[in-house]
Amino acid sequence: MKNIDTVFSPRALAHVLQRLGLSSTTPLTVAFSGGLDSLVLLHALCRLREELSLRLSAVHVDHGLQTASAEWARYAQATCAGLNVPCTVERIQVSGTAEYGLEAAARRARYACLARQVAAGDVLLTAHHIDDQAETVLLQLLRGAGVPGLAAIREMTDFSAGRLARPLLGFTRMQLAAYAQQEKLQWIDDASNQDMRFARNYLRHRVFPLLEQRWPGAASQIARTAGLAAEAAGLLDFLAETDGHACRVPGHSALSVTELRKLPPPRQRNLVRYWLHRQGFQAPSALHLDHVLAQVATEPRSRYAAVHWPEAEVCRYRDELVALRPCGATDSALSLSWNPAGPLNIPGVGLLRAEAALGDGLSQERIGKSTLTVGLRQGGEVCRLPGRAHRHKLKKLLQQAGVPPWERSRLPLVYVNGDLAAIGDRWVCEPYAAHAGEPAWKLRLEFATEFSELK
Repeated sequence: MKNIDTVFSPRALAHVLQRLGLSSTTPLTVAFSGGLDSLVLLHALCRLREELSLRLSAVHVDHGLQTASAEWARYAQATCAGLNVPCTVERIQVSGTAEYGLEAAARRARYACLARQVAAGDVLLTAHHIDDQAETVLLQLLRGAGVPGLAAIREMTDFSAGRLARPLLGFTRMQLAAYAQQEKLQWIDDASNQDMRFARNYLRHRVFPLLEQRWPGAASQIARTAGLAAEAAGLLDFLAETDGHACRVPGHSALSVTELRKLPPPRQRNLVRYWLHRQGFQAPSALHLDHVLAQVATEPRSRYAAVHWPEAEVCRYRDELVALRPCGATDSALSLSWNPAGPLNIPGVGLLRAEAALGDGLSQERIGKSTLTVGLRQGGEVCRLPGRAHRHKLKKLLQQAGVPPWERSRLPLVYVNGDLAAIGDRWVCEPYAAHAGEPAWKLRLEFATEFSELK
């Protein structure tokens, strides 16, 4: 990420684009706030557009957090029109400020919006530079982040259906400002960038001037740490991938507790962090990670244990460690009428379908025109399976089959005139089980994404 010249210029940017493999075949969308940094990036790209045959567009995100935000959106559109660049304005609502803080909540909302603008093969460009990188490294240090956190802002990453690139990471804010003054550019000055309540602003206006006064070039040296950390993080990911092959349960994304225990604690922590990241979860705090590994080290009395944090739930059941999305409570009193000819959406559970089959599933003849109702477990249910002389408690069947506890309360029960006829898509009770060659309904259950295991 070294800058190839002592000043920023379109020619210097062209070298970066070439190194990143961004050419005329790659649609480029600039995240354009209208501030100095993104304006410099867009302006320099336009200077290169004809020479490199670049396909450029821009997107401006209006957070609605400032009284002038609508005016800024109009400025962004007018500026892009002057540069002959198509510009999309997206207006968003920022939520989750109590949980994440205003800065982080706005960032999450902004990137969620930007992700919707990136199609397969597209590249989103943001204007992060050396000073942004240095600030991020210091913030991560103050948060006690490990090596992946210190890698901070990556120059190129996968993003949505495409990729995210930061071609200005080799240049300083001062270099970009010099280019803007040389080209007589006019940009938006957001007054909130002076608000010292925000951690990044405090570092930018109070801390870094002192550091640069004592150690000239401090920002560049601190930013260099991110590159070194990224290399180290890559090696840790490679190690985690190797360990993951040994610990992964065949057929799905769970980890084997037995195999995980064979690793020394640092490699356990590295693998669990990597395993969660690959499934789209944010990294757990050190405390939550310690709790997860404590469940690996010991045997829970019930053979089941769970560690929760706002965006994830890691469950230990028998010999498996599973990552889940947190799910809301289900209504145990739920009772829904169902015609198996069509799918049934069960709130908090998922979708129950019935497929026509022969000799496998609910007997169409014995169901007849009876009304089917679907509910959830109340406790005490019994079922006599085909070929067995006695009825069995549903609780016992679920335990014997190893159905995970987080699925048991969400397993829909199908009743025919008040009699239990089927237990999700796992069992059919006598006398409703189809005989060989008999028309039947084969049940299929699709758990809702928010609580199903990620594959």
